[in-house]
Amino acid sequence: MNKKFFFFDIDGTLAVGTPGKQYIPESAKRALKKLEEQGHFIAIATGRSYAMAYEYMKELGFHNMVSDGGNGITIDDQLIEIKPLDYQLCLDLIDECKEKGFIWAFSPDNATRRLAPDDRFYDFTHDEYMDTVVKKGLDPREYPEIYKVYVACLAPMEEQLESLKKLPWCRFHKEYLFVEPGDKSVGIKAIVDHLEGCYKDVVVFGDEKNDLSMFIDEWTSIAMGNAIDELKEKATYVTDNAEDDGILKACQHFGWIGEV
Repeated sequence: MNKKFFFFDIDGTLAVGTPGKQYIPESAKRALKKLEEQGHFIAIATGRSYAMAYEYMKELGFHNMVSDGGNGITIDDQLIEIKPLDYQLCLDLIDECKEKGFIWAFSPDNATRRLAPDDRFYDFTHDEYMDTVVKKGLDPREYPEIYKVYVACLAPMEEQLESLKKLPWCRFHKEYLFVEPGDKSVGIKAIVDHLEGCYKDVVVFGDEKNDLSMFIDEWTSIAMGNAIDELKEKATYVTDNAEDDGILKACQHFGWIGEV
């Protein structure tokens, strides 16, 4: 069998449970171990920034990762690259937020904190996903790169922001949205190219909307049983729920591993 390149989304795919109390099912751990023993490459694929995901990667027992929504790649625990967002488009969005009274913040580097010009972001969101550092008179033009922008508002108020339409964004929380890279397939291809592999040997597992970008025809895509319908429609194969041995069963279905 050719060496395969496996990429797993985290929440709802690899890890189950509520935030802060997530775990990898024992069957998935056995499947991952068997895949590695047989010489396959395994990695996580997440929209989280490298700084926010690295410790999680280690806790999950991985050494390879697509992070930053496809713009960051890590191989053998070494960060190979992280690409920032389009700088001018981010400035345009922040300028429009200022003009229209939207609350904003941004991440200028690979760190576990965001910068905000005042207390409004935290007061509105009460978000503790990462630290919000207030810098009075904050000017994004004083920073050479922007990796994420955050806009605090309730849906569908973001429709008023014309510049947002030119950027990739998603909403995981009711109180605010993330502007962040949104094509995991870019990072997957970068890793496979780096390792001189073939795209046809890639296998991806996912369950949510932010996994749609990596469910493409160039490789095998597996939707968890708990996945959204839109993802299942694009999948090569639909397995069982994550907590019902979905990863193990898919690997056995395709013959990548035997009994474990």
